[in-house]
Amino acid sequence: MPHPKVAVEVLVEEVPIVEGVEVSVEGDVIRVKGPLGELSRKYDSRMVDVEADQEEKKVILRTYNPRKFQRAYIGTVAAHIKNMMKGVTEGFRKEMIVVYAHFPIKVEVDEERRLVLIHNFLGERSPRVAKIVGDVKVTVEGDRIHIEGISKEDVGQTAANIRQATRIKRKDPRVFMDGIYVLEE
Repeated sequence: MPHPKVAVEVLVEEVPIVEGVEVSVEGDVIRVKGPLGELSRKYDSRMVDVEADQEEKKVILRTYNPRKFQRAYIGTVAAHIKNMMKGVTEGFRKEMIVVYAHFPIKVEVDEERRLVLIHNFLGERSPRVAKIVGDVKVTVEGDRIHIEGISKEDVGQTAANIRQATRIKRKDPRVFMDGIYVLEE
């Protein structure tokens, strides 16, 4: 008895490669090299086939007989590739502002231990600590904190760590608005 014919639907998405960027796929790892550095990211090769075509300057993503999750996943992988290309060409940057009404907050960066130290927050004796993630550069100028890096996730997580370190619990947030907040992305 012959097998029934199976209809194969193929969903293809193409991501153009930015000028000056080199993309390679090795196994289930995508590597992106550019003028600012190199980034790599793993993806689920069971759901998406990724192929980098340097001659035509595009990355081709394919999935077969896609369900809802595969349709979403192919878009997610494409967005990650675009963010990686932007990171190695332009980089990512966030600016945070130090706000206080009660006690003057002093912020310093410990490059050796990869930490941001927040002194005198609400008059506390010991400093609050936020971890710097990945290869991110943090600088402090007065009441502004600048966070720069090539990985969007690392820059965002470092900003979130700083914000989380100055979270106030068990006090009225309308009165105690002291903290460090994201100003610009």
